[in-house]
Amino acid sequence: MIPDPAHLAAIHARAITPAWTEAALRDLLDQPGVWAEVESDGFILMRQAGDEAEVLTLAVLPEARRRGQGLALMQGALAACRTRGVSDVFLEVAADNAAAQALYRAVGMIESGRRRGYYARSDGSPVDALILTLNLGEALP
Repeated sequence: MIPDPAHLAAIHARAITPAWTEAALRDLLDQPGVWAEVESDGFILMRQAGDEAEVLTLAVLPEARRRGQGLALMQGALAACRTRGVSDVFLEVAADNAAAQALYRAVGMIESGRRRGYYARSDGSPVDALILTLNLGEALP
């Protein structure tokens, strides 16, 4: 089933700043190798190229956080990655986003690099991005 970009954009708008538009999400979903795992209160958007996959975004509505939905979405995406023949998964996460880092580390992701000033906060201040990776061959089942 193809996810509804309007539904994803509505979740993203409430969960992440700056939010991605419906058109941007539609364009991403139209690209080869891009798929989404969707729940009622959140989604994860993935992009696969060869045996690598990138977490493009993970969004959970604020009122649904801390209930395991982010972890379930990650676990579902990682299971899909294994089925699709992915060996390595990576993402960028803001260095000041401790909650997201804890979620990603809970599934075994480790820091493998840093992009200085990758994100800009609403006040214009730069924030580094941590590059986290997971080798699915080495990860726990």
